[in-house]
Order: sequence, then C-alpha cells, then structure tokens
Amino acid sequence: MPYVLAVDLGGTKCSAAVVDRKGRIVSRRTVPVDVSSPSGPVRQIIRVARELARGAGPKQCFVAAGIAVPGLVRRNRTVWAPNLPGWDRLPLANRLKRSLEIPVIVESDRNVALLGECWRGAARGRSDVIVLIIGTGIGAGIMTGGHVVRGAHELSGCAGWLTISLDGNLSSLGTGEFESLAAGPGIANAARKRLREGAVSSLTQFDLSKITAHEVAAAARAGDQVALNIFQQAGRFLGLGIANMVSLFDPEVVILGGGMAGAADLYLDSLREAMRERAQPLAARQVKLALSKLGDRANLLGCARVAWQSLETRMSNKERR
Repeated sequence: MPYVLAVDLGGTKCSAAVVDRKGRIVSRRTVPVDVSSPSGPVRQIIRVARELARGAGPKQCFVAAGIAVPGLVRRNRTVWAPNLPGWDRLPLANRLKRSLEIPVIVESDRNVALLGECWRGAARGRSDVIVLIIGTGIGAGIMTGGHVVRGAHELSGCAGWLTISLDGNLSSLGTGEFESLAAGPGIANAARKRLREGAVSSLTQFDLSKITAHEVAAAARAGDQVALNIFQQAGRFLGLGIANMVSLFDPEVVILGGGMAGAADLYLDSLREAMRERAQPLAARQVKLALSKLGDRANLLGCARVAWQSLETRMSNKERR
C-alpha cells in the first residue's frame, strides 16, 4: 500500500506522520524544532523522514511529502516563517526534494488545517468553510466554492489582523488587534491587567509575568469569576471577528481549532451570541459553528491531502499527454 509523508512544522515542535490514501495515520513522531540555524529544521525533517522510513530510504517508502509551515509560502515556493531564524526566502521544497528524492509540496499551516478538516474532519462534504485556528496567534483557512482563498500575495487568512474596536491604544502592541484581544497571550494579558487593578482572584497565587491562558482556564473551571469574565469577554471578541468573516464569505460552517479550542466551553456561548448580533442576519442564522475533533491531526491530515492531490494532478496530466 502506498503512503505519503506528512510534516507539520511549527515554531516550537515538528510533527511527522505516515499516512495512507484513506487518511489513516500509520505512525508518527513529534520532536522539538531545531532553531539553532536556518538549516536546522530542514535537517530535522530529513532525519524524521528517514526514521519513519524504518531503515529503508524515503524514496522507497513514500510516494510524496506534504509539509506545513508557520508562515507564508510564496508562489515561487520560497518560505517566510517569522518564528524560524533565517526563514525569509527559504527554498524549502527544493531542498527537501533533493534530499528525499520524492515530490514535495509545501503549504501554510492555516491552509492545511482547512484541507484536513475538509478531508476527514468537521467540514467533510462542505465547499464553503472557514477554519479559525486560535492559539498563540489567530489564523484562518478559507474555502469558497471548493477553492482555497489565497489572495494576491498568499496572505488571505491573516485573521489576527482584523480590527474589531476603535481603541487606538492597541496599535502599540505589535500584533493584530483581533489576535491581541482573543488569542492565548491576550487572555493572559487581560488577567494581568485585572490583577494589577486589584481584582480578587485565585490567580493572585501566580507570578504575574508567568500567567498563561492555561492557568486562567483552570481558574475559570474552578469557578473563579474574574477568570470566567475574561473568557466571556474573549468569546465576545472572537464572535465579533467571526461575524465579519461570516458576513464576507457566507460559509456553511466555521470550525474552531488550535489550542484555544480546548477551552471553548468557557467562551462558546458569548462567541455565538456576539456573532449572531453582528453578522449579516441571513448568513448568521444558517452558518454552523463547530469545534475541531481532529485536534493536532488536522494539520497532518491536511499535509497528507496536499501530497495525495499533487500525485493525482501529476497522473492526470500524464494521461492527457
């Protein structure tokens, strides 16, 4: 049975898997990303590919590879990834193709998350979809009419830069407004602000500088009212951002993924209420909100999907000749 290699390269970890044509993950590995040099992650992908090949060469085990990167994949196939040192115009696909000796397709992480959900997740059978990845930042994979929306410069889906308020002070944060208010670090910043203002909360037991969204979520689930209010406010911000996307793209479904999806029980009601208040009314009534059930498999399956699709396209082109 033929297999493809799927690699999800993030800013801190690299996950790789062997995937069959039906989307079944046969084996996988996860390792911390080597950021010691620009070539570090490249060598790491090659090394993990060889490990998954179990003694045989990648060429003998895999018919193609799909790679997700945390950044921009230009149309000339070079990669910009701000969290990886020296990745400004890295020709990743060409380097990996030379070493692995198989076809290599490189795609942005937000687009592979979308394709994974459409192939084996909550968007299966849908042609108009938004997958919103909420973690340290916020990104969106967008599909309309069965086609991935890319934009003139491959920058569609940078949802973290949505503007959802008129607060001019936010311009100094160095990130997009939506991201600064609703992603993980925004949750932690909101908690710090409330504590500095003297709020009574179980979070006072933590060093302010080390509070993360994880601690705030744990406090909220334990009944801490300050933490609950922070998540409800974040849910409202998320709802406003999603309302804009629903009004623009009229999707069938919006899927929430990423690390913050695991805390959706704390903010989903306020998100849904804000989205329905602000989105185009007909679209708001018909769109479905769903949580990803694939978790970190969404990106791996999306990588596998682009690899299989590239092979199908190649075979189809040969048959026409």
